[in-house]
Amino acid sequence: MPATRDRRPIPATGSAPGARRGRRRWDATDLAMIGVFAALVAAASLAPAIPLVAGVPITLQALAIMITGLVLGPTRAFAAVGLYVLLGLAGLPILAGFRGGLAVLAGPSAGYLVAFPFAAALVGALAVLVLRRRRAGHAALRAAALVGATLAGTALIHVAGIAGLMLNARLAFGAAVTADLAFLPVDVLKDVVAVAVALTVHRAFPALIGRGPARASRR
Repeated sequence: MPATRDRRPIPATGSAPGARRGRRRWDATDLAMIGVFAALVAAASLAPAIPLVAGVPITLQALAIMITGLVLGPTRAFAAVGLYVLLGLAGLPILAGFRGGLAVLAGPSAGYLVAFPFAAALVGALAVLVLRRRRAGHAALRAAALVGATLAGTALIHVAGIAGLMLNARLAFGAAVTADLAFLPVDVLKDVVAVAVALTVHRAFPALIGRGPARASRR
C-alpha cells in the first residue's frame, strides 16, 4: 500500500520576507548619527547661558533637542539625548553651566534634564507621522504640523520642569508656573528655528527619517 503524503503544514523555522513586520538593527550610520547629535546637544549646552529665575539657565539645549527629534525620529533621538544626559550624570561637565554628576538631580533644573530624552522621542514620533503623511502636501501645512510637534515636546519639558522646581527649589505650584513661564516665549522661538533647520535637512536627505530599528520590511 503506497504511503500517503503528509499534507500537514510544516512549521516555519524563520519568518519569510514580508510575512510580518520586522525590526532592523541599528547600523554604523545610525550609531554615528546618535553620537553626532549627542555631541550637538552637548555643544549647545556649552554656549553661554543666561541665568533666570530660581537659578535655572536659558541655554540652546532645547533647540538642539528639538532638532534631534525632528531629524532622527523617536528611537535614535531618545538614544542620542539619553546618551548626553547619561554622560552628564556620569560626571562629564557637559550639562548647562559646565556642570556634571548626580548632584544635578538635586538642582532646580533636574525636571527639565530628565524630560529631555522623552521630549526628543515625542517630537521624533510626531515628526515621523507628519513627514510620512505629508510628503506631497503643502509646505506650509507640513511646517505648521512640525511646529505643533515641537510644541508638544516643549510642553512635556515644561511640565517636568515645573515639577522639578516644586520638588528641588521648594516653590509652590503658582510660583513654579510663574518661574517656568519666563522660558516659554524663547522656547517657542527655538521650536520655529528647529523646524526650519529640520526641513532643510530633510530636503537634502529625504529618506533620513525612515531609518531606524523600527522600520517595517517591504512586502
